Amino acid sequence: MTPEPTIRPRRLRTTPAMRRLVAQTEVAPRHLVLPMFVADGIAECKPISSMPGVVQHTVDSLRAAAAEAVSAGVGGLMLFGVPRAEDKDAVGSGADRSDGILNRALAALRSDLGDSTVLMADTCLDEFTDHGHCGVLDSAGRVDNDETLQRYAAMAVAQARAGAHVLGPSGMMDGQVAAIRTALDEAGYADTALLAYTAKYASAFYGPFRDAVDSSLTGDRRSYQQDPANRAEALRELDLDLAEGADMVMVKPAMAYLDILADVAADVTVPVAAYQVSGEYSMITAAAERGWIDRRAAVTESLTAIRRAGASIVLTYWAAEAAGWLRDQ
Repeated sequence: MTPEPTIRPRRLRTTPAMRRLVAQTEVAPRHLVLPMFVADGIAECKPISSMPGVVQHTVDSLRAAAAEAVSAGVGGLMLFGVPRAEDKDAVGSGADRSDGILNRALAALRSDLGDSTVLMADTCLDEFTDHGHCGVLDSAGRVDNDETLQRYAAMAVAQARAGAHVLGPSGMMDGQVAAIRTALDEAGYADTALLAYTAKYASAFYGPFRDAVDSSLTGDRRSYQQDPANRAEALRELDLDLAEGADMVMVKPAMAYLDILADVAADVTVPVAAYQVSGEYSMITAAAERGWIDRRAAVTESLTAIRRAGASIVLTYWAAEAAGWLRDQ
């Protein structure tokens, strides 16, 4: 009698070379985008206490750090501007000024780097408003969707003029992608791409980011960001963003929303991004600092999980460092 074959899946796990040969998910430097903060009114880099290892840059230090990240092989850079408190106002007027901090930084990096990387800009008003919300408020203190779209359009054109290759409308206003696409096309920036924050949840994991941008927020953003309890709603937002002309789509946060990321990735043919947000970064960092987990292993595993769930682009504060690991392995 012929003996029954011995089925042993472990045979494909026996050595590092074997595991590498059969790996189904790859994380490469090109998949990673580095979010960076540039602040006005500071003379040197300012550490962000709730995000160890991340800083608010001056324009000069931003240029040096961006060049280093691009040399490491990252796929792109996402810029956030941090204006001085006295430059904030109710409508975020600094967002579309050519001498505003974000637009100055975009112009500097585009001059330095040209088309050697993908330069992205956060297209949202929250850093620039004195109330910290993502749009213009009405007389009752609620975000006025349509007034906000006009400000997004002006901001988008200013960012494209400054040199951004990709704009990231992140405010979760209805119709934001269409309004920005129309404004860009009319201004002659038809080639500027849109990365729509399609599923941006009202998450507790954004806390350290508020420190990073010196947020003036009072209250919360639950009336316009998505409810963490809802899953199918993300696909409704996805359909709208694609119909309005989004070139890429985003799920944010990443790690607590891998089911949403998988849903979105399974439903589209455009590139899908996921943002490993500040709270996710800080939790892993804090645990590693205490010796509770292996930092590099945890970072690598988290990025692999995000890629495995379907992200073709991962925004992460470890982008430059992880790109170095991946390049050298």
